[in-house]
Amino acid sequence: MDWPVSVALAQAVPTLPVGPGLHYEPKFDGHRIVMWRTGETVRLQTRSGRDATAVWMDLAVAGMQLPAGTVLDGEAIVHVAGRIDFGAAQSRANSTPARARELAARHPANYAVFDILAHPEHGDVRGRTYVRRRSLLEELLEEYRVGPPIQAVPSTTDVATARVWYEALQPMGMEGLVVKAGSSVYRGGSRQWRKVRHAETVDAEIVGYTGPAVRPRHLAVRLPDGRTALSQTLTAPLAAQAAPLLAAAGPARRARTRGGDAYNAVATGALVEVLAGTTRHAVVTVTRVR
Repeated sequence: MDWPVSVALAQAVPTLPVGPGLHYEPKFDGHRIVMWRTGETVRLQTRSGRDATAVWMDLAVAGMQLPAGTVLDGEAIVHVAGRIDFGAAQSRANSTPARARELAARHPANYAVFDILAHPEHGDVRGRTYVRRRSLLEELLEEYRVGPPIQAVPSTTDVATARVWYEALQPMGMEGLVVKAGSSVYRGGSRQWRKVRHAETVDAEIVGYTGPAVRPRHLAVRLPDGRTALSQTLTAPLAAQAAPLLAAAGPARRARTRGGDAYNAVATGALVEVLAGTTRHAVVTVTRVR
């Protein structure tokens, strides 16, 4: 398996899917991280393929518990005042290595594992079913006595249990639920999973911006129905999170939305969450850069 690996994604749905062979997992509000245990060290990869080892060094150290040849997929999460805090995870992800060490000293990270992509004995296991991968993951963590801050997320086939998780874990910072077919293989780049969130948000692709790329004023986003619209004015933290994605996208070209608003068009492949209630209008509200 070559670095970086393309990760499987989830499509937001408004209601909880129900049916035979479905597995439900809590979706913790964190930063997507792939953990690579090599022969000598641990490397951490973001969803976009960047090396994030330096800012999640506490998790890299914890990953040394794993046997060489293991590749895991999960969420780096940070607890603040007993609750999962996405803002704290984003602050860590966007910090310098020196700043990350300071943040880690105050709020150590945890790694919520939900999949295994490579196994020390079986190699690349992405072509195996979810049920088999889940079994391999649990067996590996138990055999090597891997403990906190690395832990497997819970998984159930019982819809009633999943609904209890959905309601009971929300105060602790759980974002919602992810639903996976037990017979499914792991397909990087595919929105093969389903997610149900507490927040009324939808995913939109960043396709451009206004203002300078280093400090964008608005984002141009492609909504789920195919329309392109400009966001409301970005807050400073959101602009700071979007800027590296825009800079990495290369030169922009001039374009206009259907409503005639001009923007700088780029292909980022990155997503933002926008308030679902604002997408029917010409301007949308961005709540998070994914």
